[in-house]
Amino acid sequence: MNYYRFGAQEITGLFAAASGTMPVVSILSPKADLHSYLQEAREALLWKLEGLSEYAARRPLTSTGTNLLGLVKHLTALEFGYFGDTFGRPPSEGPPWAGEAIQEVDPNVDMWATVTESREYITGWYRRSWRHADATIEELGIDAVGLVPWWRPEGAEVSLHRILTHMVAETHRHAGQADIVRELIDGAAGLLAGNPSLPEQDTAWWEAYRDRVERAARDAGCLERPEL
Repeated sequence: MNYYRFGAQEITGLFAAASGTMPVVSILSPKADLHSYLQEAREALLWKLEGLSEYAARRPLTSTGTNLLGLVKHLTALEFGYFGDTFGRPPSEGPPWAGEAIQEVDPNVDMWATVTESREYITGWYRRSWRHADATIEELGIDAVGLVPWWRPEGAEVSLHRILTHMVAETHRHAGQADIVRELIDGAAGLLAGNPSLPEQDTAWWEAYRDRVERAARDAGCLERPEL
């Protein structure tokens, strides 16, 4: 179990890697709830790397190069930026791929891992970004005001509540991408460690299910284009 203290209130969070369950939320603390869901997505993303070779962890599986370690690099930069710079709390040291200057020289540098960037190096930076972000979340009130430097001026002023909501959505979105990438790599699927949230069926059932979905898609295509 992980314990997060919000002022005088101590919230117990049951996070993905520890228990395989969804996070426990509190009726009284929206900040604690959002923090728990953020941590759930963080842990789920790292879980998708478990058991993979260096090649598989870096392998691009879409036309835009989406890959697992790249997703971790990207979210590392976002955590430092949104929970650091936005609230005047920049880290004393940040990852070398973060910041507008490097992006101008090498666009998408935060979306893939080089040969010299080990998995441990990247995930280590990701966990450092959690600690930096968690300190901001714990020390500031949910209505604390910040400024996102890279957003349009008219919408750049934000509250911690908004940034927490934004990062929960952002991290879960990328964890969903990681779900698909991992399944394409080796067929491994599931919501959380110990909780796949999928029907407990064997390989033959899943193959038949996929064929059924494929037939339905083809039949629908024929209705749309009778000449097929």
